[in-house]
Amino acid sequence: MSKYRCTICNWIYDETKEGKTFEKVSDDFFCPVCNAKRNAFVLLSKESGKVKIAGRTVSDVFIDQISEWGVKYVFGLPGTSSLGLVDACRKNSKITYIQVRHEQTAAFMAGAYGKLTGHIAACLTIAGPGATNLATGLYDAKLDNAPVLALTGLAPRETIGQKSFQEIDQHSFFEPITVFNEVLMSKEQTNSLATLAIKHALLKKGVSHISFPNDIQKLLYNENILPFEGRIANKSVTPCSHMIRKAAMVIDKSKKPVIIAGYGAMGFGHYVKELAEKIGAPIVTTFRAKGIIDEIDNFCAGCHGGIGTLAATTMVQESDLLIVLGASYAPHTLLPEKKTVQIDIDAMALGKKYPVEVGLWGNITESLPKLIRELKTKDNKQTLLKMLRLKKNWEIQLNKEADSSKKPIKPQYIIKMLSHLLPDDAVISLDVGDNSWWFGRNFQMKHTQKMIMTGYLAAMGPGFPGAMVAKLVYPNREAVCITGDGGFAMVMGDFMTAVKNKLNVKIFIFNNKQFGMIRQEQKIEKYQNWQTDLLNCDFAKFAENCGGIGIKVTEPLKLEAAIKKALSINQPVIVDIDTDPNRF
Repeated sequence: MSKYRCTICNWIYDETKEGKTFEKVSDDFFCPVCNAKRNAFVLLSKESGKVKIAGRTVSDVFIDQISEWGVKYVFGLPGTSSLGLVDACRKNSKITYIQVRHEQTAAFMAGAYGKLTGHIAACLTIAGPGATNLATGLYDAKLDNAPVLALTGLAPRETIGQKSFQEIDQHSFFEPITVFNEVLMSKEQTNSLATLAIKHALLKKGVSHISFPNDIQKLLYNENILPFEGRIANKSVTPCSHMIRKAAMVIDKSKKPVIIAGYGAMGFGHYVKELAEKIGAPIVTTFRAKGIIDEIDNFCAGCHGGIGTLAATTMVQESDLLIVLGASYAPHTLLPEKKTVQIDIDAMALGKKYPVEVGLWGNITESLPKLIRELKTKDNKQTLLKMLRLKKNWEIQLNKEADSSKKPIKPQYIIKMLSHLLPDDAVISLDVGDNSWWFGRNFQMKHTQKMIMTGYLAAMGPGFPGAMVAKLVYPNREAVCITGDGGFAMVMGDFMTAVKNKLNVKIFIFNNKQFGMIRQEQKIEKYQNWQTDLLNCDFAKFAENCGGIGIKVTEPLKLEAAIKKALSINQPVIVDIDTDPNRF
């Protein structure tokens, strides 16, 4: 005799006790506990003394399908309306499920994975409040074009629209965030929706979302898994030869060209450097492209914009042509209207803010080598020598600012120490706040280091989740979070997630007991400073209470030893640094 389980309330129909096989009960049978219909029941079988669902379910097939298409990590919280999917993650040996303490962290981690790898990870949570808590992290992924798969539970199909427990209009809620947004309503949709969601996220570089009614997750279903190969487009795009020649003619005629390297050129620094060498042009980067080449390189003028260097600003102002590679013209980058040759994989980005002389639609990796071959060699020694003099003056200025005698510790000095001491292959996850302003302005990045940050949304909190993901992706590299006390406090509960999963990240907190950037903005806009003060816990003791390591730094001359100690420890570490809230 068999047993059947109600997928709504988990009541068991035991044929032995009921005296009738389930197959012979009437079609209008209802669960005596929750009144669910007959089709809400799934077959159970006894095996090794344990009751388990016989055969594979919709959840099993879905998780196996996304695993086949390369999803390795699922970040989330288990809950009533998503238990079928969570259990399927448990049974899939290729999936690593990371339980977090807040859904926002799960979404930030999935987005960070997309930014670091270009591939897709999933965040998984319940209907209602779990779904809404994903929003900030998913909006960050949307605006920064990071592929993410968001999976949420949903009320059982038969109760949708009847104000069920934790029911909201999830489809409408996710619609403005996503490039793909569907509800899985029948088991026959399982494979197709899984693959369509991943294709949309990867090809459109955005967020895909699928809601799963609670009852359908447990339905018995067995279907072959669709292979990845042959089912996704190659996004290699190359401009036509005529347009490349036209761009080369414009560059050849220029006297003082400057290269603007944006985030879209990351990973192709060697091509950018080759272009600079051929035409004798300085390389200026956007903030997100910081480190595309070594910032001490003789061709690198540094970042442009609000955190820009003297050399970068001057070179751009005096240029007669900008060669813009994969830059989105974000407002804080402050790129001026000048004669421009632009290359971008996003056709909508070409001429986005100002008209361009030549716009090349294509991949940097395909387009730039072809353009370089068409160009004449230039000798712009005087321009490059001027840039080097400006860089030297800027370096002297930064060293003056990094006063090691002042208390609280100057943020410039903290950045100087981190710049000197972090490994050449460190992966740095940057939070939003005054800490990011100082990092962009003062940190000297190497091209072998990696940096991730929140770009257009500029949300507080993603620095620490990003560092945890960096440790998952690059387990043999140092994963570092640079954050402020305000940003870290928003996600600090998940330090326990790092400890639990042995994600040995190093967190450096610029603890100025302020929302420092807001304080500065109030000053600039001539408002009275108000409500920016923060009452903090002892973050070092908090780390110890969670099972990690905490280091408190109040003396500037002890900072170097503290950083070295943190980097030598194979555990999650918080370095809580008393930081001067004043900019200058």
